[in-house]
Parts: sequence; structure tokens; C-alpha cells
Amino acid sequence: VHNEERYLLSVLRKVLRHAEQVLVIDDGSCDATPTLLARTKVEVIRHAQNRGYGRSLQDAFRWAAVDGFDWVITMDCDEQHEPDAIPGFLERAAAGDLDVVSGSRYLGAHPENDQPPPDRRKINAEITRELNRRLGLALTDAFCGFKAYRVEAIERLTLSEDGYAFPMQFWVQAVARGLRIGEIPVRLIYNDLNRSFGGPLDDPQQRIEHYRRALHCELERCAASLPPSALEDVSAGCR
Repeated sequence: VHNEERYLLSVLRKVLRHAEQVLVIDDGSCDATPTLLARTKVEVIRHAQNRGYGRSLQDAFRWAAVDGFDWVITMDCDEQHEPDAIPGFLERAAAGDLDVVSGSRYLGAHPENDQPPPDRRKINAEITRELNRRLGLALTDAFCGFKAYRVEAIERLTLSEDGYAFPMQFWVQAVARGLRIGEIPVRLIYNDLNRSFGGPLDDPQQRIEHYRRALHCELERCAASLPPSALEDVSAGCR
């Protein structure tokens, strides 16, 4: 959650229909979000300042591990992820053959799907193709944050990417550590076509270069656990 006073209580009411144990990561909100959270019966981790999307996920994973959960489901709080889809993640997780159940907004065509901003769809498609080619995956949506993770499996990872490039690090390490990955369809919802990434990442060219640089750096770091094809034409300038 980051400045989601408009949606927070509505989303939490729906989430609590499907889950008794709920954690909210308040990533430095400066609107009424902290005050509204104080009225709810959910666990809260509050960042004093904005730490980033990736850092928020890392905190959720650590919390799930310390409290002994088997699975953690992550979702956004801006009404772009439907809480009523949670049972689908639980059902797929219960099958026992996956470590990551990843929501896909492009797996199948929901009749009520919205149209994403063209630059976001283009970047998602380009990066997803590169991940699939390098890592031998068959993803249709590399950036959807609506996921279920087996906690024991993600404890094998060493995640440190705090920002929006978190999925690049995650997918590389997931493959390097042998995690079992599958997708399920979720609805594509865009309530705010002008939503900002903040700073230079609002420029599509800088955004895709940032993602690709993070991807190539992680490929280099995990090279010993990846097939040689993953490193073909990698140019990252990592330190």
C-alpha cells in the first residue's frame, strides 16, 4: 500500500472474506492510509519512508517465514487485483506441484478486461519474451504482482532488489534455484491509466532499459546455476 486511502478499506473488506491472516505493508504513505489502517484488524508493517515495491515484498516474505506460514499471497491495494480471485490461488497452491502460482492478465481473454496503456503492454511483452527465451520459461505476464508463493521455496532466494525491477531478480533466482512455476488467469484492470512509477521510470525507454539492466545483472550473478544460453548477448555493466 502506498497512498491508497481511496481504495484501502474496500479492498480489505473483500480480502478478509477469503483470508483471516492479512498483512499490509504501508510503504511510507503520506495520505490518510495509516489512520485508516489503525481502524482495521490486520497486521501492519509501516515504512517511515517509501522503500519501494520490491522491498515491500521482501518484508512480506520475511514476515510469512518468521510466523511459520506455508504460503503467502501478494496483491495490490488499488482495486486492480480482485480479492475474489484469492480462492483460485489457494486451490492451485493446494495441488502441491508448484512453488509459485503467478497471476496472468494475458492468459485467456476475460470479457471485462481493460486495455492497458500501450507502453506498459509493450514493455511487459518484450521483457516476458526475453525471460522466456533466456530462462526456458513459458510466462505470459512477467509483471503481475498477484501471486502465491510457497514460503519454504522463497526462503532459498536472496532477494535484494527494492524497486520495480524486483520481478527481474525474482524470475532469474526462481529458475536458478529450481522453483516450480505456473500461471493462472486473472482479470486485467486499470483504474488509473496515468499512474506514475515516479521519476525517470515514467519514461518508457528508460523503464525498459532499467528492467533489462537489472535482468542482465541478475543473470550474471546467477550464471553458475543457469544454462549457458541464459548469458548469450548479456551486456549489463554491473558492478
